[in-house]
Amino acid sequence: MQLSVVTGVTVLVTGLFLAPLSAQLDDEAMRRALAIAQSTAAQPRIARSLLTTGPDPGGVVQDAAERIRRSTGAEYVVVMDRRGVRWSHTDVPRIGETVSTDPSPVLAGRDVMEIDSGTLGRSARGKVPLRDEEGRIVGAVSVGIAYDSVRARLLAAIPGLLAYAGGALAVGALAAYLISRRLQRRTHDLAFSDISALLTEREAMLHSIREGVVALDRKGRIRLLNDEAQRLLGLGPDAAGTPLDEALAPGRTADVLAGRVTGDDLVTVCGSRVLLANRMPTDDGGAVATLRDRTELEYLGRELDSTRGLIDALRAQDHEHANRLHTLLGLLELEMHQDAMEYVTEVVGVHRATAEQVTEKVHDPLLAALLVGKAAVAAERGVTLSMTPGTLLPDGLVDPRGLVTVVGNLVDNALDAAAGTVDARIDVGLRAEGRTVVLRVQDSGPGVPAGRRDAIFLEGWSTKELPAHGKRGLGLALVRRLAERQGGGVSVSGAPGSGAVFTVILPDALDEPAPDGGSTGPRDGGTACESPPDDGTPAGEARHRAAPAGEVRRDGAPVREPAGPSVGVRNNGPAGAPPGASAPVRPPAWGDAP
Repeated sequence: MQLSVVTGVTVLVTGLFLAPLSAQLDDEAMRRALAIAQSTAAQPRIARSLLTTGPDPGGVVQDAAERIRRSTGAEYVVVMDRRGVRWSHTDVPRIGETVSTDPSPVLAGRDVMEIDSGTLGRSARGKVPLRDEEGRIVGAVSVGIAYDSVRARLLAAIPGLLAYAGGALAVGALAAYLISRRLQRRTHDLAFSDISALLTEREAMLHSIREGVVALDRKGRIRLLNDEAQRLLGLGPDAAGTPLDEALAPGRTADVLAGRVTGDDLVTVCGSRVLLANRMPTDDGGAVATLRDRTELEYLGRELDSTRGLIDALRAQDHEHANRLHTLLGLLELEMHQDAMEYVTEVVGVHRATAEQVTEKVHDPLLAALLVGKAAVAAERGVTLSMTPGTLLPDGLVDPRGLVTVVGNLVDNALDAAAGTVDARIDVGLRAEGRTVVLRVQDSGPGVPAGRRDAIFLEGWSTKELPAHGKRGLGLALVRRLAERQGGGVSVSGAPGSGAVFTVILPDALDEPAPDGGSTGPRDGGTACESPPDDGTPAGEARHRAAPAGEVRRDGAPVREPAGPSVGVRNNGPAGAPPGASAPVRPPAWGDAP
């Protein structure tokens, strides 16, 4: 194809060069004839002889004209008078005859150049008027150059021209060959049809696979973005061609795709999605990054961790339940029936009291159920989970599942930090300020160093060992993303003494503002762990029986500490310990030391 193009261009250029060359040779011959005619007419003796003598084959005019013709190589030199009668001619018998072409233009005083046919055939002609010493026109001089000589010059130029054209064609053919070989190497010797088929297959594959693919050029611009990558990153098809840092907000996702963070299977969070990213540089200075949606797998991994924790808690409760049955059997064998009844009432009522204490302050059922479950798990690990004074969260959350995720992650982290410490406890506070929800989780763990309080919210950052599903460092990143998505934020600070305090602010988290339009505080001067008064109903009686240890019921009898876990009640003793084994602890107000 390239050779055909080069050959066609060479032939075209050669033809375009020959056309003006022929015209140029014609013009050159006519100008040469005109110059000879002007030189002949410039001789005064020819004009004088024309006035004083007659046409004579042996005269002065014929001699001068023939001498000039032979010296210049012209075909003929004809001198005529004003009547058009020849005074000189190459063919002597024609002297004295009238010229074959109209002499009026030149006798009118104009120089004439033309290609015309006459008695001697086709020639390039030049005609000038012949003037005497006073400037009067007394005749004319016509000089002709044979046209065959002009054509011969054109034909003589063609071989050289073709030689140049052949050289150019040879160079073009060599260049076409080299370019063809280079293209074959670059395209791995694939034909155009193969390349077209590969492109079609690539487009079909990229837009059908369930992994996101992002291709970048050497300048960091997005070169290709398949459908899955658009979905995972929240971008549109028009993002192709834009710089990566303009298409994505600053953060870990942009750093991973741009190569500022290196490694294999890098975990990043984009919006509410957990992504696994890998980046491979290309030979042209760009890169191709693949993205896998790990959100569901991460949730399943967390569910697995939660299930294992629940199994451990159930195993411990099974052991504790056996101890309670043995205690109850002993009381019955000792015929201490009243004590057995009170013991059973306390064991059964403590779980109901736990739920009621939480639901009185947290009206959303999902969040309340989460806190009740976390309280039971915390009690089994020797950690007290308390609701801080002032906690009151009305129903009507805009995104209850999002808040459940935030609270669950913060409580799980606090539980891991506080477990094993002296007087281990976690304080959870929730309050509404208009439509804004403020969450505060404080633990008695070692706390977060000041230099790491920003790093803990980055994806992949963790101080814990890897779980069964192999990844950590996502919980706090999800908390931050969920808070920022609602226009809020999360911060961490140190607690008095030891521990950490995580504060999350979620604007517009409630459908309607709190009844008082501001922060909800404790009612009737009570505390977070205080039971409501006994109103005489069965539920009130149950709550009355489950009041915290150390307080006095309405009948004046002291209340022993329940044996099971409850919100706001410490249960650090061993499983199966007798009632009253540990002293009650009053939960601190917001900002108090644990």
